[in-house]
Amino acid sequence: MKTEKKNNNFAQLTIENSKLLTGRIESENNLKSLFRDIRDYFAGNVTGISRDETIAQNIMRILFCKIFIELEMPSGLLQPDTLNDKSLNKAVIELFEKVKIRFPDLFDSQETIEVTGEDLSWIVKKLWKLDLLSADRDVVGDAFEELIGTSFRGGEGQFFTPRNVVEMMIEVLSPKSGDRIIDPACGSGGFLAHSARFMQKNGITDYEIIGIDKDSFLAKIARTYLLLLDPGKNKVHCENSLENPLSWSSQSSEALTLESFDIVLTNPPFGAKIPVTGREILSQYQLASRWNLNDGIWEISKELFEKQPPQIIFIERCLQFLKPGGKMAIVLPEGIFGNPSDRYIWEYLNKVGRIDGIVSLAQETFQPSTHTKTSVLFFTKKSSKLKPSDYLFMSIAENIGHNKNGKLTYLTDDAGISILDKFGNPIPNDDLPIISARIKKILRSGDSTKVDKLGYTIKRDSIHENIYIPEFYNPEILYELDQLENSREYRILAIGDLVKNKSLKISRGKEIGSNFYGTGNIPFVRTSDIVNWEIKFDPIKGVSQDVYNMFCKVMDIKEKDILFVNDGTFLIGRTAMVTRLDLKILIQSHVRKLRLASSYEFDPFYLMYLLNLDIVQRQIKAKTFVQATISTIGNRLDEIKLPVHTDKLQIEKISKEVQAIITEKANLRERTMNLYKN
Repeated sequence: MKTEKKNNNFAQLTIENSKLLTGRIESENNLKSLFRDIRDYFAGNVTGISRDETIAQNIMRILFCKIFIELEMPSGLLQPDTLNDKSLNKAVIELFEKVKIRFPDLFDSQETIEVTGEDLSWIVKKLWKLDLLSADRDVVGDAFEELIGTSFRGGEGQFFTPRNVVEMMIEVLSPKSGDRIIDPACGSGGFLAHSARFMQKNGITDYEIIGIDKDSFLAKIARTYLLLLDPGKNKVHCENSLENPLSWSSQSSEALTLESFDIVLTNPPFGAKIPVTGREILSQYQLASRWNLNDGIWEISKELFEKQPPQIIFIERCLQFLKPGGKMAIVLPEGIFGNPSDRYIWEYLNKVGRIDGIVSLAQETFQPSTHTKTSVLFFTKKSSKLKPSDYLFMSIAENIGHNKNGKLTYLTDDAGISILDKFGNPIPNDDLPIISARIKKILRSGDSTKVDKLGYTIKRDSIHENIYIPEFYNPEILYELDQLENSREYRILAIGDLVKNKSLKISRGKEIGSNFYGTGNIPFVRTSDIVNWEIKFDPIKGVSQDVYNMFCKVMDIKEKDILFVNDGTFLIGRTAMVTRLDLKILIQSHVRKLRLASSYEFDPFYLMYLLNLDIVQRQIKAKTFVQATISTIGNRLDEIKLPVHTDKLQIEKISKEVQAIITEKANLRERTMNLYKN
């Protein structure tokens, strides 16, 4: 794609030195700050306009009045400081009528500027001080991203993809000259705009960038964003990507031919609450059919699901868009990478191409918009030239540059002081730049000598039961366990081995029904009641003696049983030991009861110690998957490896220490209970 000057749309955005303007953009932060000020002014002062989408629409309309002035109008016309509010309002409204004619792809003929009076004057005077078209396009793009970033969070499963995630995905795929790039769920256009930036930064002029979104407003935002950065042969289509291409407009059908794209970059909407339905749509996709597991192999059936989550269908549509040998990077909820019910997806992917790698993103990546944990899949579609590979890459990003509240985070030293770069700026606490560099090195040379979570390779035949969650194969954990075993001070023992030889029995609690809550004072222990090795009873959930009698035999709680949280966000791995004070309790189904045989070589107190070791807790975290709407370690608890001391005296010493702590905790709790009784 060449960016020569043309007479349509944004071609003239390359015009320099507009004579009308009174000021220039000095820095990215100045323009970002100004856009933020305008958006905040709308939210706090403009009556009747409070929704983010409506605010963004009106700012866009006024912004393009300013752009139109720079493109079309002679010097000296419409100088806001010389007009009163009434005259300025009239002039801007008349100007917007011309803007709608000039930019028909962006504005409908019936659109109006909904801001009036002194509010419109304030905004216009702010914008008119800037020279937008002479500014670096990256500066304008970053400011526009600031403007739209808060406007599209959570609508129909769509979330604004953080810039660092977008850039990492593009860097890993590294588009080249001649590539056609598509995002079939482009939203506000982040992947499109940053792909254009990548091409420009690398001096590539021959390319085409295409976006699709079924939401007309988002498609309009994406057009604006892309055209601000990259006037030329790029297009955003307002279509439902998942529908049969025959239902698209003739213009879209011509531009969106299947198997015609070199690269797909996308973050599709996801969630069970917005399923794809209808036989006409679903019949296009193998992943909309039911798959059955026969003798360890997933096989497609002729039965079509009535509905499927959109992220699953989008995987296949993305691959349909790709040429043979084309590459895809797609953000998906982590459940797809490990849920037993989704493992047929990986059977399908391995048949139609090559899984190149997966990057696990931090829990905070899409927070505060959503708590859904996600990963990025990198994939190459099958072709006659595609070389097989024995390895795939994986990475784990624990730091994403912001916290759960969306606040930026920075690297600090041991004293908590920010570490600065050579320009004196704080360095974001973000693993993704390191990860993208590591992956590119692996892809170039196969080098994976680093034994850490930021970039490593594993053999394809090491993939366990189609589980593609990078944490499951964390090389740091495997390395540390090997080091412990090689030291000869420890032997490694899997929990499953204890179960097999009947030294350990694991059972689960029962759900009693919320209608029994509050019927008495006997504790019904839930996951949140297990804290700091002990049980904290919530009297609101107490049950009656009759309810206790219904369940006590099947639960069979005894002193020295260990209660283990098996399911539940952020709580999995917590433990408590049943003491003499806890014998009369019931436990929730998300809690496992671990009972060690009295004849075993170490006692429950030492097992309690083992379960709380850092290396064990890290394994528990690594083997915890999001299944449906809840996190769980499931039966993978059996796979947890315990580093048991080879020195029996050391085992005895630790056991006595843990027993003393638990006894003291019980005594303190009893004293507290007696204090209130008296």
